[in-house]
Amino acid sequence: MSGLTDKALRPESRPPKGATEPGGSALGGMGKQYQYSRERLPRFKQPEYSGVTMQSRSSGYALLIGFILVVVLLALGALAVPRLLEQWHPVEEAERTIREGIDARLNPTPTIRPDPTTIIRQVQSLSRLETASYTVEKVITAESGQDALAFLFGDRLLFVAHGRVIAGVDLGKIGEGDITITDDDRVIIVLPPPEIFVVALDNDRSYVYDRDTGLFGMNPELETEARQAAEEEILKAALEDGILRMAEANARAYLERLILAFGFREVVFIPATPAPTPSVLPVTVVPSTPTP
Repeated sequence: MSGLTDKALRPESRPPKGATEPGGSALGGMGKQYQYSRERLPRFKQPEYSGVTMQSRSSGYALLIGFILVVVLLALGALAVPRLLEQWHPVEEAERTIREGIDARLNPTPTIRPDPTTIIRQVQSLSRLETASYTVEKVITAESGQDALAFLFGDRLLFVAHGRVIAGVDLGKIGEGDITITDDDRVIIVLPPPEIFVVALDNDRSYVYDRDTGLFGMNPELETEARQAAEEEILKAALEDGILRMAEANARAYLERLILAFGFREVVFIPATPAPTPSVLPVTVVPSTPTP
């Protein structure tokens, strides 16, 4: 009884974990394999950080952040400078205006206005002031000997005329009594009437479009008469279109700008006795359009 009790109470001696049993049992084989794998297990080393490496990385991050901040500040400054300049310009202009006003009060510039004689000389130097120009095209039909014997002595031509009419005011006709300066800085001018200066055909663009003559009827003067009639028709067309009124209005506007530049307040024009309308010689013409 005591022997059984002692055996039961004593723990059975077992081979330690990982030990082998004699005879190469399965447990022993597994123990070998397990022990071998533990011996061959690689060991990983913990990373070693030195103080120099950590400090260099921290310095690099600081430089990068500082560079980014500098770039951002420069960009913000580039955007803010134009706005500051825009706000500064009105202040600068106001300051300059005030300064100029004070200078004008303290040191006023004397106003020197010419006398009537000086104005007359300035105006007369312009002489014939051409203030209006018209370019006119007319078709003139001239004929002679158009009777029962027209097939023998008749002559007929179609003339296409291009001409130019120039009108203006002859300022050389202004005398000393035609300009008056009042006490309130007004200038009163008696303006000569407008005139026709030039009526001329453009020979490079004028031509005979068609001509029909009889057997013996070519008139050597017919083209000359057609040209004269064309000039008269061109002048008549320009007069009907108001070239003289335009010439006078343009002359007044030009002289007004010239005299006001002398420092006067107002310019008043008084029309002179109108010149007679240019006469048109009585020439028999038949205006028509060219036929193809």
